[in-house]
This record gives sequence, C-alpha cells and structure tokens, in this order.
Amino acid sequence: MNEPDIPNPDLPKFNLPVPDLPHGRLHMETHRAPESDPDSLSRRNFFAKLCIALSGLCALILGVPVVGFVLAPLFRKTPEKWISLGKTGEFQIGKTVNVTFLDSSPLPWAGITAKNAAWLRRASATEFIAFSVNCTHLGCPVRWLPDAELFMCPCHGGVYYKDGSVAAGPPPHPLTRYQVRVVNDEVQLQAAATPITTTL
Repeated sequence: MNEPDIPNPDLPKFNLPVPDLPHGRLHMETHRAPESDPDSLSRRNFFAKLCIALSGLCALILGVPVVGFVLAPLFRKTPEKWISLGKTGEFQIGKTVNVTFLDSSPLPWAGITAKNAAWLRRASATEFIAFSVNCTHLGCPVRWLPDAELFMCPCHGGVYYKDGSVAAGPPPHPLTRYQVRVVNDEVQLQAAATPITTTL
C-alpha cells in the first residue's frame, strides 16, 4: 500500500506563479529569429544573379560552336563535279556494273567513308545510266540482280525495276539517278550529295 507523500519541512518552499492555461497545457514562449540584415540579402541576391548570368554566358560560348557544327551542313551547298569512271570501251552495252568514286566534298578525316558508289549501265553505244546504290527508304545499299533485272535492298525488302522505279517494298521514291556524260571517249559522272529519306 502506497503511503501519501508527506511534505518535508526541511526543504525550502517556492511560491511560483502558475499560468492560467486552458486544459492544463504548458505554455512555451517562442522566440522569432531576428530578421536578416537587408544589406546581406541584397548582396546574396546580387551574387546569385551574377552566378546565373556567368553560367549562361559560359553555356552560350560553348554552345555556339556546337550549334554551328550541327547546322552548317544544312546551309553549305555540296559542290558538284564531274568524275571520270573510265573509258567507254571498258563497259559492255546492256550490262550494269558497280563503280566507285570519291565524294565530291570529302572531309580531311573522312577516310574510307569518302568513297561512294553507283550502279552504271551502258544502254547504248553513247548512252549511260547511273543510279545511286542507296535505297531511298533508309539508305541501305541495293544489289543488282542481273537474272531478274531488278535492284533489291536486302535489309527491308525494297525492290526496284531496272529503270530505278519502285517495284515493291517500303521505298517511297525511285532510286536517285546521277548525271552521266561521255567526253573524249571517257565516261563521266556528276557527283553530288545523295538525298536519303527516313520514311519508315
């Protein structure tokens, strides 16, 4: 059995005021943090804005060359020049052969990628026809099938007739044709940029 607490007469008594609070809750006085100095705030804002401005300037300085590198080919006209493919006697009438030539505007670091190719057919003694090897669907190289007299893209099933028109498959346009001429018994092809679509 618990005995009631008996006040000890030897201990000093303190008469502390008891705050009159509803429902007996304790009252804790809160202190507001002193407001910051307006000078320090303006200084902080100045340096924050200065930092953002300098970051933007650095991004602009670094971004201009990158944007120029990406967009320059869109505005630069690819030079067109006539390239010799060989003497007329080297090509048989009615036969389609693969010929290679250098790109009309190779970059110094292009290497093997500067080489381009075309399918060349000698239609008559004086007439030559040349088609790009790139399929107009996604740019895959097409093959010439002499027995079927068709150009075929093995990647996505594009098929072209011997005149370059679309026979079947996903290609949206005929094969790109190159200009060909004969000068001093020499077959020449006008090399130019080959347009390639990305139609799926």
